[in-house]
Amino acid sequence: MLTRKNLLFHSGQVAALVLMAVLGLIDLSTLTSGGSLLLAPVMIVSAVATALVWLPRHRQGSKRLPKIAMLLAGCSLLLTIALAVVTGGVGGSFGLAEAVGLLGVMYVVTRRGDAQWAVAAVLPIGMAIGFMPLRGGLTADYVIAGLALGLAATAVIGLAVYLRTIESTRQRAIDSVRAEQRTEFARDLHDFIAHHVTGIVVQAQGARFVAEQDPKRVMLALEQIEAAGAETMASMRRMVGVLRDPNARPDAPLAPLAGVDELGPLLDQFGNSGGVLARLHVDGSTAGIPVEVSTSAYRVVMEALTNIRRHAQGARVADVWVRRTPDWLLVRVANDGSAPRATAPREAPGYGLVGLTERVRAVGGRISAGPGIDGGWVVDAALPLDQEVAR
Repeated sequence: MLTRKNLLFHSGQVAALVLMAVLGLIDLSTLTSGGSLLLAPVMIVSAVATALVWLPRHRQGSKRLPKIAMLLAGCSLLLTIALAVVTGGVGGSFGLAEAVGLLGVMYVVTRRGDAQWAVAAVLPIGMAIGFMPLRGGLTADYVIAGLALGLAATAVIGLAVYLRTIESTRQRAIDSVRAEQRTEFARDLHDFIAHHVTGIVVQAQGARFVAEQDPKRVMLALEQIEAAGAETMASMRRMVGVLRDPNARPDAPLAPLAGVDELGPLLDQFGNSGGVLARLHVDGSTAGIPVEVSTSAYRVVMEALTNIRRHAQGARVADVWVRRTPDWLLVRVANDGSAPRATAPREAPGYGLVGLTERVRAVGGRISAGPGIDGGWVVDAALPLDQEVAR
């Protein structure tokens, strides 16, 4: 899927390649007209080598990227020394396409490279860029061109560091939201298990009390204990890997779990606050839904209603559909308001959908959000009732 971010990325790449191609033609024309026929292919190959470094999409924190960039910068410096010191300069073009390519390498290394290796790579790349005009000669014009390229490299470093800082801040915020969701999920599991274990203990005490008086009632109590224990163990297996906040108090009071059966009161409260009519549509029985699925469905609806209140301008109706199939619990929340506008660059981004995605994925489900066919905004979630289906 080609997103707006990917489209901008590819458009920038195409523009940079076109610029390098134009500058490469200028280099080729200048060098051939000046009699440097053997030097022209060398500079073209150098420019292509820089494109092969900055053109691919590199993963964040790559150690290989700055190492390759340093090797490339070293080769460029050796070529500069050979032309400036040994031959005294060739005059004319000094490799405009290669200079632009090295600026691209500088940006990518600063933006994506491993922090320690990127710092080490900045100096040789900057030297390769700043000294490159000396290939043309040691006159004042080429020295000024070198200073201009040095300033351009500094600006590129500043831009890359700025964007890297923004992305790092956003990633930390996303990780924090995901951690909070997983902690909350684990607390729900704690409350659920505590509830069932308490019931098991009470039933066991009652069975011991009536054992001598009515043995048949003991068998019924044992069956109930077995069912409660099996349900508790199944939920624990489904939610393995969810970690609880180590700082949480072990004696914290148990909070009642809100699930699908509490959606009615939730929508009544939402509708009574005014402005938007909330309607609930339930298809199928809600009995026996695994607790982690039921609570996740409730959180999906609650977050979607919150977003309607905040972002759906002009919304009059909010519809919530809950449909149970043999293998899935399907949840949809839709409104007839205007779609949320894009977040402005200076506004703090919201992470509600990020947290919901983490929670839904923790139970093996899927979630999506986007504009509806008839307008408004639609949130769809599919939660598996059986973990074998999720796999």
